[in-house]
Amino acid sequence: MTVIQDPMHSRPIDVHRWSDHPEVKALVENLWEGYLPEEITGKAGGNGRTGPKPKQSYKKQLRVLILDLYVAWLDDAELSIGVSMSSNAWKTNSRYNALHLSKSLIPIIKALEAAGLLDLAKGSYSGPGARGNRTTRIRASEELQTKFREAKFIRDDVTRFEGEEIIILRDAKEASKVGKEVEYVDTAETIAMREELKAYNDLLSASFIDIATLDKPVIEVDPEIEASHVHINADTARSRRVFSRSSWEMNGRFYGGWWQRVNGDWRSKIFIDDQPTIEVDFKGLHVAMLYAKAGMELKGDPYDVPLALFQAYPPELTRKLVKQLVLTAINAKEKSSAYRAFRESFPSAHRGKRMKNEELDKLLAVFLEKHPLLADHLFTDRGIHLMYLDSQITAHVHRHFTKRGIPILSVHDSYIIDHMKVSEVRDVMAEASKAVMGLSLPTAIKLPDMPEYDDVTDEQLQEHIENRKGLRCVGYMDRVFTYQERTGRNISPIVRGDAQELHKFM
Repeated sequence: MTVIQDPMHSRPIDVHRWSDHPEVKALVENLWEGYLPEEITGKAGGNGRTGPKPKQSYKKQLRVLILDLYVAWLDDAELSIGVSMSSNAWKTNSRYNALHLSKSLIPIIKALEAAGLLDLAKGSYSGPGARGNRTTRIRASEELQTKFREAKFIRDDVTRFEGEEIIILRDAKEASKVGKEVEYVDTAETIAMREELKAYNDLLSASFIDIATLDKPVIEVDPEIEASHVHINADTARSRRVFSRSSWEMNGRFYGGWWQRVNGDWRSKIFIDDQPTIEVDFKGLHVAMLYAKAGMELKGDPYDVPLALFQAYPPELTRKLVKQLVLTAINAKEKSSAYRAFRESFPSAHRGKRMKNEELDKLLAVFLEKHPLLADHLFTDRGIHLMYLDSQITAHVHRHFTKRGIPILSVHDSYIIDHMKVSEVRDVMAEASKAVMGLSLPTAIKLPDMPEYDDVTDEQLQEHIENRKGLRCVGYMDRVFTYQERTGRNISPIVRGDAQELHKFM
């Protein structure tokens, strides 16, 4: 076994990995028969298992564990999985544990470590709330990695368990905290939300969503923004809806799609079913929503403020500072925490990191001079309520396009769609915002290297689309061909051939 040098380089165990692929079953059977003791397997001649029978068989729990170790290894050979070795941590009957993983996994993990198949770093506990507290970390040892390399299945053969919960209720009282998952009793509304979201996820799963410039479907993200790479696959193209503070009227946004974890430049390179896409967003969404609540329509760019007091700053920087400050103030309960969160949102070398409270007061005053009706909405914890309303808008947009069989990707205040559907998505966004807010909110097309909210001409849009069509790389096209062969859907006019032929289309 190899020592896990950095146990903090980890993620929690995913209890919903699943695959019915025969080669997955063969690998699990090999481990079951060759490495686990009779106390677990109950083979003839052994003592057999004692105690109550788990809701999920030991062998199926082993399958989930092995699949998650396999995915972690593919993502990053140094990445560990955090797993609790406390019997009390496993809630077999939780709706968030659809495969009923239980404390029975603990002896399986110990047996795999004893057999040399796992690297393991024991958990630590220094007292309630201590920074050093962490669960046990595990990862595939070199021996198990060898078995993964020899296995005759691939990443696309690993999916999600059908019954995984996608409507999540959490209890965090502070917006900055994730919160614990809360059990709840289904109602007609939660059932309807789940059915709609499942239909949306099924549509995304059946679609080909990728970035045409990537030879490998992995995006390296700035480590100051995200600790790990962003992987593009069917697992990361799924959404769940998350409500907060144990309330069905707080938050409710859709999370999970890999496109939410990358910047606008990467999003502009997304292809859906081998077609370039366009991102359309709401202009100053939460500001526009507060205007709509007052029965007024937002005009122009809300963050374009007079620069008399900030002439030393480039206009682009001033606008960015204003936008970040206003959005932080809308989400905060009081001023001091808002200003602290504002500074923490910037990297160490950024001007915003060094702004004093007096400067932020002046910046906010300039904004409020232009938008006085927002004065009563700052530092009042409005954000989480507005998030619920914008989630209702997104649900409306999802519903429309799912019924039409047209995949669309949501990023809270914007939507990515096939370039031929831009006009339709803007119409639907207007319809959805009017249904929720009483007024149609303004929208804008987002193109890279263009200022936010600038009008985009038809010629600029067409030029962008034609440029994107020429960016298909060989690795991307290989994934297109593999998708077509697996699904029987012909989404591309390009046919598989040698590299020289392929480049004629690029």
